Amino acid sequence: MKYPKEYLDEIKTRLKVSTVVSKTVILKKRGKEFVGLSPFKNEKTPSFTVNDEKGFYHCFSTSEHGNIFDFIMKTQNLRFGEAVKALANLAGIKPYTFTKADEEREKKWQEYSEIYNTYVKFYHDSLLKDEKANEARQYLKIRNLTKQEVSKFMIGYVEGNPNYYEKLKEKFSEKNIEESGLFYFDDKKKLFVERFKDRIIFPINNISGKPIAIGGRIIKDKNYLAKYINSPETMFFKKGSNLYNLDFVRKLSNKIDYVYLVEGYMDVVGLSKSGIDNVVANLGTSLTDRQILTLGQFFNEIVICFDGDNSGYKAAVRAAENSIKELRPEKKISFLFLPDGEDPDSFVNKNKKDYFFEFTKKNKIEIHKFIFEHYHKETEDNPSSMAIFEKKLREIASNIKDQFIKKYVLEYFLEQISLFTPNLSKSNKNYKNIKAKTLKKTQMYFNESKSLTTVELKEYSLLYIILQNIVLFQNNLNLLEDIKFFTNENRQILEKLFSNLKISKKFKIEDLKIDNQLIDKIFKFASIKNIINKYINDEQKIIDLFMEVKRDLKNYELESRIEELESKFSKDFSEQTFNELRELKKTQKIN
Repeated sequence: MKYPKEYLDEIKTRLKVSTVVSKTVILKKRGKEFVGLSPFKNEKTPSFTVNDEKGFYHCFSTSEHGNIFDFIMKTQNLRFGEAVKALANLAGIKPYTFTKADEEREKKWQEYSEIYNTYVKFYHDSLLKDEKANEARQYLKIRNLTKQEVSKFMIGYVEGNPNYYEKLKEKFSEKNIEESGLFYFDDKKKLFVERFKDRIIFPINNISGKPIAIGGRIIKDKNYLAKYINSPETMFFKKGSNLYNLDFVRKLSNKIDYVYLVEGYMDVVGLSKSGIDNVVANLGTSLTDRQILTLGQFFNEIVICFDGDNSGYKAAVRAAENSIKELRPEKKISFLFLPDGEDPDSFVNKNKKDYFFEFTKKNKIEIHKFIFEHYHKETEDNPSSMAIFEKKLREIASNIKDQFIKKYVLEYFLEQISLFTPNLSKSNKNYKNIKAKTLKKTQMYFNESKSLTTVELKEYSLLYIILQNIVLFQNNLNLLEDIKFFTNENRQILEKLFSNLKISKKFKIEDLKIDNQLIDKIFKFASIKNIINKYINDEQKIIDLFMEVKRDLKNYELESRIEELESKFSKDFSEQTFNELRELKKTQKIN
């Protein structure tokens, strides 16, 4: 039994060759290609190349050559069917089971696809040639769109009283035409009428470039009509799983590592006209997990840019809460807010492409920071409101699927909350309670914290746990072994602490003879204090948290060494460097 060509093409479209190969081979980008050591032969000089644009790999030392299916079959010793199932799972596509239902679905898809192809072409040609489309052409001219954009996006126009349903019936079954969603039944007239009459239409393609739905925009101001409508959901079209222009944009992912996500079809077309092609639009619904995962397969960063008005801002908040769940360590989601009253199309028309790129660099905000700022603006200065604020942020962080991202986002939220609600463990009698900061002091405090590196904050957390639990660590000195600090000041404090813990049963912080400003910094910026102060009497929990921070520092050391070796490997491609890099990555996974 053969897999349908459409099914195999869908898998190949969704997965870059480099994505599949990099799970087995360490690849380094070189021009348009990736290079690495051959998985088919032991070698010191890399002879293995991957080309995403052409969709193949080639090994010059063994002459092995093929696509993602060939690679999986040869490296994992799988049959073709097994390789297809493995890659379909990786691409997020349902397995093809060769049941009668699958065969029927495939047959239905072929006719569905042909109906949409015919419909799109007919009304695209009508827009370009038909006299009845003059008003639509005039509207597009006012919107500064030329024939070039109309042709590129296959934009069409459905005139007021067409009778195209009858023409389609000559070639396709009525049932399939009706299920396409292009028409609806008018009970009064007792006939099927155009869903998109009097509208400019934008074909919505699947990832392979086949039209599967339509988006329509009115060209006359009619208050009783929605400005935009989409095809209803069908067997082959789910709004939450598709994005407008993704079929074109995915081809750019080999050259550009980020994509703009906007609200409307006209924004995509308008930005493309201005030379900004890496743009997709969601389809009139809230941003979904599936859309984020799909974009993440092709791009490292998603920049969400909605209209600069109240409804655009509200849509951004919903998008942030939905999409942060799918954030991954190697991926990034940012938000870009335009001036009030602007949409991406109008903004770029006024200011041009280069200014838009510069505006993006200066004004985009990472997703976790946007969420914090939004809910902080809605919080009042009273215990009840602050409690609701913290509870909401904890809830958002708890829904993040990746455990590492979840941990650091929660830590960021709690750290920022501490800037507005400074507190100090009452168990330390030698440290004075701090009164609530004034707004000016809080801002100074915030600015100071921004100058600290992530590793410094981790070191502060480790030192804070020890200073708050001196007796516990005197009885467990082994916990302090094999700790590596990266900043000189913190390393000296740790050394003095360790020395005193070994020789003195009782000592105070002052006995360390360390600059008070350094001690102040530890108590001020140790983000772990927001968590550990809840477990003052739980020694096991304190040790667990200590070991967690210790592992983080160990991983930081590993990451630094891995980066160093990757840089070295990109220059010398030596087998010794490769083997050391591979072992370190194994250790990193264990940690």
